[in-house]
Amino acid sequence: MKFSTTDPASEPASILYARCTVDLKSGSMHTEDVPCRNLEDVLGGFGRSFQILSERQINTAYCEENPLIVNTGLLTGSSAMTGMRTYFSGYSPLKESKKGLPAAMWSTGSGNFGVKLKWTGLDELVFEGRSPKPVYAVIRDSPEGPVVELKPADHLVGLSTHAKIMALQKEYSNAHFAAIGQAGEQWENVYFGAVGLSTDNQLKSGEDKMRFAGRGGMGSLMGYKNILALVAQSSNKIKPLTPEVKAVNINVVKGGGAARLQPISRGGGGGTWAAYDVLQAFHAVPVNNFRPQGNDLPEKLFREHVEKQFMIKSEACYRCGITCHNNIHEKSEDGSAGSFLAKFDYEPLNLLGTNIGIHDARQAARLIHLSDNYGMDSISLGVTISYVLSYNERHPEQPLLNGATFGDFVKIEELITQTGRGKLLEIGRGSKRLSEITGETSYAYHVKGLEIAAYQPETNPGYAWAIAGGHMSMGTYGLLTREGKSDIDSWVTGITQTKLQIVGFDMIGLCKFFDITKGICTQMVVDCLKSEFNLEVTTENLAAAVRRAFLRGLALELRQGYEKGEYTLPAEVWEQPNPNIKLPNITNPEFMAELQKRVWAVFEPEMAGLLPEIE
Repeated sequence: MKFSTTDPASEPASILYARCTVDLKSGSMHTEDVPCRNLEDVLGGFGRSFQILSERQINTAYCEENPLIVNTGLLTGSSAMTGMRTYFSGYSPLKESKKGLPAAMWSTGSGNFGVKLKWTGLDELVFEGRSPKPVYAVIRDSPEGPVVELKPADHLVGLSTHAKIMALQKEYSNAHFAAIGQAGEQWENVYFGAVGLSTDNQLKSGEDKMRFAGRGGMGSLMGYKNILALVAQSSNKIKPLTPEVKAVNINVVKGGGAARLQPISRGGGGGTWAAYDVLQAFHAVPVNNFRPQGNDLPEKLFREHVEKQFMIKSEACYRCGITCHNNIHEKSEDGSAGSFLAKFDYEPLNLLGTNIGIHDARQAARLIHLSDNYGMDSISLGVTISYVLSYNERHPEQPLLNGATFGDFVKIEELITQTGRGKLLEIGRGSKRLSEITGETSYAYHVKGLEIAAYQPETNPGYAWAIAGGHMSMGTYGLLTREGKSDIDSWVTGITQTKLQIVGFDMIGLCKFFDITKGICTQMVVDCLKSEFNLEVTTENLAAAVRRAFLRGLALELRQGYEKGEYTLPAEVWEQPNPNIKLPNITNPEFMAELQKRVWAVFEPEMAGLLPEIE
């Protein structure tokens, strides 16, 4: 980016970002420096890409007019801790309104691909059209500026995410990679394909320790466009660490936001895996398609039990002091780490474990491994499978597919394998579409076509207004369980004010663990922007930009045909209240009706004028 001002909120046009538009059909490229329209453009990520998407009328995700936008945030590639994020945006093949129109969506992941992309000199790639043949894109720095090339990808066809990355590593040194798996290649039958992002640990060890941009099917959109992988090749261009950013980084590691995510050996909870312990206290860990049974089954996958059989290694992203990853290895006879099995984060472990009746760590690791290597979003995959299992439990005389039931590892493994290969469109197109086919929609656990994360909807009515996944774009998942808020005023304030601010991380290039409790509107972020770019930004500036970006996303949903009745939870929540969840019932029809009334009363007036007119 090029800066000719220190005041991005008042003079955004004095800041230029480098964009390359790639016409996949002709292979032509156009690189330009684009003036920012507002602070959202300056910050980047979905705050910028949603403005591009709002200029288009898209009626189906798989069309040449639907772009795939790959960009970074302002602090991606900086010396600020966690500044490694890459964003993939477009109209989603998975998330759709009842009118059948696709919703704008973004997905994000860490790894070092985003850092390398930023260091090439590009801030954004826009892929237009569709390539007639499989290709991969190489983005590299040069003395003349960033260079983008399309290359034949025939040798990558049919490989897993990990195998694609390792194959490209042999061809390109000093590079990082983004790749889809077989699921993304089978885009017609898999709508939740993910993008695997390489890590230093992966490239050095040869183990499939990737990060993922998973939500909403951006890997499937990438597959539709016939782009199998991206290569970002650049020298190291990180700036020297200043005293101001060093102080911020220390605060990130030791402060309240990330402290509970640190390894147990450092006094933390051991990453997101610790959510099992927190939620089990209320019997609110999802079990058997989000129906907790009030027993101790979830405890079988508590860390303390898993580590008796396996070696657990806590590791971090490159240059990050938040050692939140829990990589599971076989345990050798001498107690050392053997072969790598999978990475245990709360979402995939629950949704490909406890919530489908799998309580064995080895079996859960196998299913996570399959999901990662086929390149599928573990949330959408796991929740859609749990719907199948729930349907089969209700209809043993006429089950779906192979008749799999909760806990049937062999048949569930078969479902995942066949879905990843594009053989089971019933699962690959998500729970919304499948439930509409069966006619039993009440226990399909999605909101607005996007499967919910591993937090009981009974504990999180904020899911209804999330614009890109309930726990990633609306931070209300702990409002009841962690903060004890059950009154309507707290929930209106959370949804319309404080908790929507979590989406700011998906603009600026930072991981949410930078300060998961407050969002980006902190003095720490202000200090980083001043130190890294000499920008004078206030927390109020940041809060206003994040809010506009969120409301723009909400307005885009309404323009794509969503009706207010779709801003709700799966009907089973109030049709069959679960007495096993030991928390106040805040998702009864009366509470939800009042919440909808009051939330829209806040949001609607502010949404006017946020979207451009389109023909």
